[in-house]
Amino acid sequence: MKLQSISTTTAIQASLPKHDLKGQSLAVIGLGKSGLAAVRLALARGASVLAIDQNENLDPFERNPLFEKHNNVKTILGHFDNNLLKDVDTVVVSPGVPPEAYSLSSLLQLVVTSELDFAAEVLPVCTKILAVTGTNGKSTVATFAGQMLNHLDIKTFVGGNLGIPLSEVALQCLESTPESPVFEASSALLAFYSPSHYIGTVISIVTDFVVEVSSYQLEIAHKYFSPSVAVILNLTPDHLERHMTMENYALTKCRILSHMSNSKMGILPLGNQHLNDAVRSSANDFNLAWIGAFPGVRINLEAKVASFRIPAVQGFSELQLSALKTIGTHNYHNAAVAALSVIGLDIGIDAEAISSTIGKLKVPPHRMEIVHTDNHGVIWVDDSKATNIEATCTGLMGLKGQKSVILLGGVAKVLRTSLSLVFWVAVTLEFLNFKKVEWTLNYNTALVIRSVNSHTQIALASWILHSLGREYLIRQGSSGFERLLEHLICHRGIVTFGYSGMMIQKTLSTNGLSIPCIRATNLEDAVKQARSMTTSGNLANAFMTTVGQY
Repeated sequence: MKLQSISTTTAIQASLPKHDLKGQSLAVIGLGKSGLAAVRLALARGASVLAIDQNENLDPFERNPLFEKHNNVKTILGHFDNNLLKDVDTVVVSPGVPPEAYSLSSLLQLVVTSELDFAAEVLPVCTKILAVTGTNGKSTVATFAGQMLNHLDIKTFVGGNLGIPLSEVALQCLESTPESPVFEASSALLAFYSPSHYIGTVISIVTDFVVEVSSYQLEIAHKYFSPSVAVILNLTPDHLERHMTMENYALTKCRILSHMSNSKMGILPLGNQHLNDAVRSSANDFNLAWIGAFPGVRINLEAKVASFRIPAVQGFSELQLSALKTIGTHNYHNAAVAALSVIGLDIGIDAEAISSTIGKLKVPPHRMEIVHTDNHGVIWVDDSKATNIEATCTGLMGLKGQKSVILLGGVAKVLRTSLSLVFWVAVTLEFLNFKKVEWTLNYNTALVIRSVNSHTQIALASWILHSLGREYLIRQGSSGFERLLEHLICHRGIVTFGYSGMMIQKTLSTNGLSIPCIRATNLEDAVKQARSMTTSGNLANAFMTTVGQY
């Protein structure tokens, strides 16, 4: 059962004095949300800050109300020259910045660190950190783990690559005192970083951290980021435009394990050769658990039961997952891995305690999220944050046999060789402006639902199709969607976008779903072909995809 966690007063206080960088000059490269948080943290630590980004359209921090009390920050936008760093002691690199973009490897005289490690140096030494990485599922597993802990009254920060950057909570730890051990995020900060539902509510007292970590955050070797539990969920081809090879990708992911001792636990998927090779190259001696084997977790999907065996601990325990209210069979895996991770923190929480939280778990926004259920039992599912083929197909297979409309989305990914155009979709809707995208999604969803809510068969409709003749569809109130879906009445059909369609078709076929493919160069052509196939009776189980440049 759940035992008392560590002292909240001790936990919240930073491991460093507030002005430990006083008199030093620090550069932060990349001024997205992580860069902004790193600048704030650096200023709080007493450094003078040079804020750098090649995007000349950004607003200088000197105009940002968050920095109105600081006169020791200077923003440089647009052209970058290494001479700008001649008087700098340390360079902090945001995760969105490829190291080669600023020739950082040539700066041998400087300390170059990642935003993740810069924040970790400040975090309280006695807190527990659960870190989650992987190609797919890391946001959901991190969210589930955080919800489990918070539902069990272990006040937990959930962030990092997901929502609020780690540097922001490190700053709050730095500014806390024993008399005021409080993590507070202003409404302005919450609006900048993400919707507030990413962290549930403002956390009053933080004792533990669940940190989602991307491969970009692990590119630069770290010294201070040392999780108590580190999870690598999976590894499939992604981000290869940055990492070049799967071997490099695996080595980068495994850096999350690089400062783990034998008192800590690493969790890896069973049977991934790239990860196995990368782990063998590590000299670290930590407890290893597996997803799919003991020690670790095994999942029985038919019985909806997860079985656990913790390394170096006798016996095993079971967790009933049937109370899980999220959709998709893959979420049983996500919940099971999250539970294993929480148990591995060794803070007195076991499977029996976690069982009370399973029915309360909610997926993050835009990840197999139910947004509507019509009166015929057809559910509308928003999976628009799936950013690669494997993630999309995992969601689709989890809905096998379910009457559904799934709203797809994604971010352009440039893969090498024959997959160079896989899943480039709606680059203008990269889900960086959450409020705008949520409005767009809700607006179009409502219109489409009104036109097809009597359907009882599956129509897998990509809401990003409105980027095909975007302005026209907006003016016509999404009539393009309606006309296309008219021809899917009483048929099981899938509509998607780009070469991803062919890849999804291939994967589904491998899993026992044979779906023909319609190829069109624009929306009108897709409608025409759909009408033709409906007339001829060949639309049943049709897979529709549009290809070409828009």
